[in-house]
Amino acid sequence: MAAQQAAAPQAAAYHAVAGHTAGRALVLGGGGVAGIAWITGLLAGLADAGQDVTGAGLLIGTSAGAAVAAQLGSGLSLDALFARQVDPALQSTEIAAEIDFAKFAEDLAPYLAKADTVDGQLRQFGGFALAAKTVPEADRRAVIASRLPSHDWPSRDIRLVAVDCETGSTAVFTPASGVTLIEAVAASCAVPGIWPPVTIGGSRYMDGGVRSSDNADLAEGASEILVISPLGMDSPLPTQMPLREVVAKLRAGGALVTVIEPDEASKAAIGTNALDPATRVPAANAGRAQGQAGLPPAA
Repeated sequence: MAAQQAAAPQAAAYHAVAGHTAGRALVLGGGGVAGIAWITGLLAGLADAGQDVTGAGLLIGTSAGAAVAAQLGSGLSLDALFARQVDPALQSTEIAAEIDFAKFAEDLAPYLAKADTVDGQLRQFGGFALAAKTVPEADRRAVIASRLPSHDWPSRDIRLVAVDCETGSTAVFTPASGVTLIEAVAASCAVPGIWPPVTIGGSRYMDGGVRSSDNADLAEGASEILVISPLGMDSPLPTQMPLREVVAKLRAGGALVTVIEPDEASKAAIGTNALDPATRVPAANAGRAQGQAGLPPAA
C-alpha cells in the first residue's frame, strides 16, 4: 500500500522536531481501542524514522483519534505512550465490547430510512444511540479517565469532534469550550449502540465518527494535512463524507495531503473487532513497524 512507500521529499517536509508548526494539521481518525493502539504505534514508528509529526499546529481527533490527540498533550513521550499500549501493567482499564459491522448497519437501517437529509440522518443516528441499552455513563467515563495520562487540556490548538444526538449538529470541543477533557474525549468516543451518549450541559453527545470517521474536512485551510485513518479510505461505517471524497476536495483546494491507513500487517493485527482490548498489543506493534517505513508521498 501507499503507506509502505518510502517518504518523498514533500512528505519529509512535514517533519517537525519541536514546537507547533503553523499551517500543518494532523488528523487522527476513529477505530476503537485497536485504533488508539495502532495510531500510537504508528506515531512512535514515524518518530523512530526521524519523522515526528506530532508538532503540527492543528490537531483534530475523532473517537479513537480524540483519545490519542488528548494523550499527545499529556507531556508523555511517544515511547511512554507506546508503553501504555503494550505493557499490561500500564494499560488503561477497558470494558470489553464487540462490534459486528454488518449487524450494526442492519440495526441502524430502520432509523436512517426515516431521514432524507444528512442532518436528518444524524438525528436518526442520535435516536439510535439514545435508545440503545449500554453500560452506565459513569462506568464509561471511568474508562476514558483511565486512558488519559493527564486530565488537563493541552495548551495547543486541539479539536475533538462529537455530534449532538438530538439536533445532529457537529460539536467541536476545544480548550476554550468550557467542558472537561474527559467529557470531550468521552463524547467523541461514544459509539452509538455500544457506549452511552455523554451528557454535557444538558445535551447528549455521540461519537464524532457518525459524521465522518476522520472529519478531515475540518482541517480545511491548512497548507499541509496528514490524515492517519484506522478505518482507511473505504470505511465500513455508513457516512455522507467518505474520506476519499474529502481528501480530493482538500487537494483541489491547494492543500498537500498525506493519508496513512493500515497496511496488511496492521489490518491483520487490528482484526475484525476493533473494540477488543486484546488487540492493543498486536495493533500497536504493527503500527510501529509500519511507521518505521516512513511517511508515504503526499499529493
